[in-house]
Amino acid sequence: MKSKQTQEQLIVFSRYPEPGTTKTRLATALGYQGAAEIQKKLTEHTLSQVRKFLHLRPAAAIIYYEGGSQEQIQDWLGTDFAYQDQGSGDLGQRMQKAFAAAFKQGYKRVVIIGTDCPGLQACHIIQAFESLRRKDLVLGPATDGGYYLIGLSREEKSLFAAIPWGADTVLAKTLRIVEQKGLSRDLLEPLSDVDRPEDLKHVKLSAAALLTCSPASAESAPKSRNSRCFCSIIIPTQNEAESIAKLLPELLSIPGIEVLVVDGSSSDNTVVIAKTLGAQVLSASPGRALQMNRGAEAARGNILLFLHADTRLDPGFTEQVRDTLRQPGVAAGAFRLAIDGKGLSLRIIEWLTNFRSRFLQMPYGDQGLFLRADLFSALGGFPCLPIMEDFELVRRLKRKGSIKILPLAAKTSPRRWQKLGPLRTTAINQVTIICYLLGVNPQKLAKWYRGK
Repeated sequence: MKSKQTQEQLIVFSRYPEPGTTKTRLATALGYQGAAEIQKKLTEHTLSQVRKFLHLRPAAAIIYYEGGSQEQIQDWLGTDFAYQDQGSGDLGQRMQKAFAAAFKQGYKRVVIIGTDCPGLQACHIIQAFESLRRKDLVLGPATDGGYYLIGLSREEKSLFAAIPWGADTVLAKTLRIVEQKGLSRDLLEPLSDVDRPEDLKHVKLSAAALLTCSPASAESAPKSRNSRCFCSIIIPTQNEAESIAKLLPELLSIPGIEVLVVDGSSSDNTVVIAKTLGAQVLSASPGRALQMNRGAEAARGNILLFLHADTRLDPGFTEQVRDTLRQPGVAAGAFRLAIDGKGLSLRIIEWLTNFRSRFLQMPYGDQGLFLRADLFSALGGFPCLPIMEDFELVRRLKRKGSIKILPLAAKTSPRRWQKLGPLRTTAINQVTIICYLLGVNPQKLAKWYRGK
């Protein structure tokens, strides 16, 4: 897949799934045939995300393969990609040659991904290319000490020399070189590769799931929009048993909507309660952006409404949501913030938040953001950030149209203001926004924010 106008190229490093030569460390648990099947399914999953990425962004894509012939690879993965043999040398030498070839062809931003990471989504690739607009390098750290993605906006051979490929020090040594060379860089969120039997328990897709479903076909298939379900309410959760027990009965009684609870590894009874009450429950890696994107993929509604578990909406919101999005020039909407607590400081925060939302058209996630499903897809969903994902999505939405704030309330729990106090919480929020706009790495920003 290639566009003559694009300045970006995505390179996929993969291997033909021949038993006995691929994923051999998994063979002790799955046998050579099972290990090869895991390789096959992981590659198909990765390519499904690549196709989603290419649907959203005009980039070129090429698969650098190892093992098998080009005909075998093409018969397996299709004719809609360019193919290139990886050639000889260690992994670093092969990646360096791939980068050199891309920059020689005139590409300005180049990203390489592997096919070992079932947590990889199209939004990670989009985020990587966006990072390269302002940075020299972007890395996607793997939890085993390596990386699942590397992107460059200029050629840098030193990054691939004297690296112990396969060791748990690959990322650390690479970052040391980056520092020595004075390169600017971004880090994506860490994800897990599947290389050893013990890795299977750390990722969303288990070995059994990979062997029994085809992510390439299932995840890339277009969703069927059900006319009887005009709105999908997507609720990300992590240990929200008490909140979800109060929220779901109200929502599930409303006709014309579906409710999707996307859980991020709760250790309490959140999942049990949600299923018992009748909500559709999905699982995803922890992180609101990942969870909400997972819900959007499964949603059937033409309208998506993203709601925090500790937030409840005024009655009659469905009609106003639908009417609002029918207005010409409206890209999205949200609700008036109401904090479910007493005190003058909370009333002041409410007033300031609602003034900002209307005047600047910048509502936050706890105000129940809603928009059309096709626009959400066109924007690539929530950016895969560990923090500020709602802020960034709203910024992108403003380029597409106006953001309407409904007079109906989104009544949210006061717990986050009560934890540190209203004034300190507000100050931390404003500092976080300023740091994000100044370009502070979102990973560092999230660690600082959650440590407060």
